[in-house]
Amino acid sequence: MPPIIPVEPGRIPEAGFALLSNRIPVYMIEAGTEDIMRIDFTFMAGQAAEYLPLLASTTNMMLTEGSLHYSSSRLNKILDFHGAFYNLYTEKDRAGIVIFFMNKHIEKILELAREIIFDPLFPAAELKTLMKKRLRWYLVNRDKVSSLAIDQLFESIFGKDHPCGRQAVQDDFLNLSPALLSDFHSQYYTPENLAIIVSGKIHRNTVDLLNKFFGELHSAGRSIKESGNVIKSEERKQVHINKKGAVQTAIRIGSLSINKLHPDYPGMKVLNVVLGGYFNSRLMKNIREEKGLTYGIHSVINSLIISGFKVISTEVSKKSTQKAIDEIYKEIQLLQEVPVEKEELGIVKNYMLGEIVRMFDGPFAIAESFRSVWEFGLDNKYYYRLVEKIKTIEPDEITALAKTYYKSDDLYQITAG
Repeated sequence: MPPIIPVEPGRIPEAGFALLSNRIPVYMIEAGTEDIMRIDFTFMAGQAAEYLPLLASTTNMMLTEGSLHYSSSRLNKILDFHGAFYNLYTEKDRAGIVIFFMNKHIEKILELAREIIFDPLFPAAELKTLMKKRLRWYLVNRDKVSSLAIDQLFESIFGKDHPCGRQAVQDDFLNLSPALLSDFHSQYYTPENLAIIVSGKIHRNTVDLLNKFFGELHSAGRSIKESGNVIKSEERKQVHINKKGAVQTAIRIGSLSINKLHPDYPGMKVLNVVLGGYFNSRLMKNIREEKGLTYGIHSVINSLIISGFKVISTEVSKKSTQKAIDEIYKEIQLLQEVPVEKEELGIVKNYMLGEIVRMFDGPFAIAESFRSVWEFGLDNKYYYRLVEKIKTIEPDEITALAKTYYKSDDLYQITAG
């Protein structure tokens, strides 16, 4: 066996900063050797902002379906010609577009980006086609117990009236119109709500060119309204969704939790890995390897602006459902009562430190890691604190965290099958 050498990220590159003429913030991560750039145009326009189901994601997906000067096909032909590609994304908190391109084409790409982001037309025919596709995806997912279970869990922990908990129904795919998308876009896709994150081998005139295309933009005077959405978790802690003919039962156990702003969050990341956050976790060893009840089981803890949440996920056969649930709670209880042994904790620490190194492997990974803390008002000090916690956390601290954040009475248990 080769020697095990502890790793850590070392010095994490800091992002440069500039303000455009209209005070749009620009963050720049200079790294990499190839003449390639990545620009993330990001807005606080995610699911949490929507006042109708599917509104945020549909608005985002329609950005490239036709604009003031370009049809969708013409736009994509130009991007292909310049060797560029893009990813549209809608998350719980944020939405936007990431564009990858060779830096020599930056001026043309920024021209197109401005057109895509600020001058979309939301043509009715393309919207109808998109919603037909989305409805088909929705109906396919309604046959998947995994989708039924996770949707119900979000409804249970966020509340059915909160955008993050509200489940879409078939009629929602027929109710969106170009006018509704345009209204949402004009409220949330504004220069005042935009941040730009640039990474890669950055063109020397990047800030000047960003100023040329984005620095003179101003919204039409509309301001973002406070959503007024309040998390109101459901009182019922156990829900079963009967799915006739299903071969497996999906299990989702979880609850609201803390986010990255809480001092206990780094320790919770370690606890999560021990429980179910990697292939050698306790849940995998017990429920997959020893009991043979599932092909895979994992746990996650996620951080949102409004809250955090944690989820344990697996699929098992109908006859094994209760046994698997019992074993999940058993592993949680063990973490609350018996300190993790030094050897097991050492493996987890090495794994997590290696994963952190991966998070900063290249300029684009650095940009993703930067955004994941920047949106909370944090900086790279968060990662240094996380590394320090991984290296120094003791078994009794993990026990205390498990007692505090994994109380069985607080957990929601959702099954579908």
